[in-house]
Amino acid sequence: MPGSQPLPLSIPGHFKLNSKKKGLESMKVLGNGVRGLFACALAALTLSSLTFAQGRHRNHQSSNDNSVVRWKSIKGVITAPEVDNPVGVVIDQQGNSVLIVNQGISAGTLPWTTTQGRASVNLQSGAASFEVEGLVLNGGNASGTTGSVDQVEGSLICNTGTDAEAILTTAPVPLSATGDAEFSGNIGTVPSPCTNPVFLIRIGPDLPAANERWIATGAVRVSGDQDYD
Repeated sequence: MPGSQPLPLSIPGHFKLNSKKKGLESMKVLGNGVRGLFACALAALTLSSLTFAQGRHRNHQSSNDNSVVRWKSIKGVITAPEVDNPVGVVIDQQGNSVLIVNQGISAGTLPWTTTQGRASVNLQSGAASFEVEGLVLNGGNASGTTGSVDQVEGSLICNTGTDAEAILTTAPVPLSATGDAEFSGNIGTVPSPCTNPVFLIRIGPDLPAANERWIATGAVRVSGDQDYD
């Protein structure tokens, strides 16, 4: 027809092809996003492990003689609720009579657990450090959390259970909502000798009702470079 414009040619399947292409591009973007999130999560986990390992490495660098006592892990108190498990009890037995000279440090009233930790004390200089992660209640209505505890301190007991027993305690440090705490400093003048040393993590003094009970203890005690990994 004179003056008429040619009709546009439609190509069958053209719309479906474009839709499929866009869908593939969307899937590619989504796949890249998932891989990115996975990479971030892996990096965060690796950084956390490296940070803890570096802390242990720093501790190892200063533990090249037998004056340094280390506890390779920190374990939460596991006694039953409302059952005390005191540490550092000193008794004096005279004939058939038993006199409690020192009642020791009482345990927390509920069980606690940890994910990892370590502690170190130089018995000559008093230099001390501890690090604990995931220190939370194991049972009760606040299980899996720190409850009302937001501060902890570390205690070294020397000559545990004897008349020469001595207890030295660090300054208190914050306990995070996820149960992480760290201290590095000086614990004071350590008596000599300091036999059978015990290390405890205790509730801080900002919770007076708790009476600074112990809720975790150093485990696997070694000296100097003994059995280091």
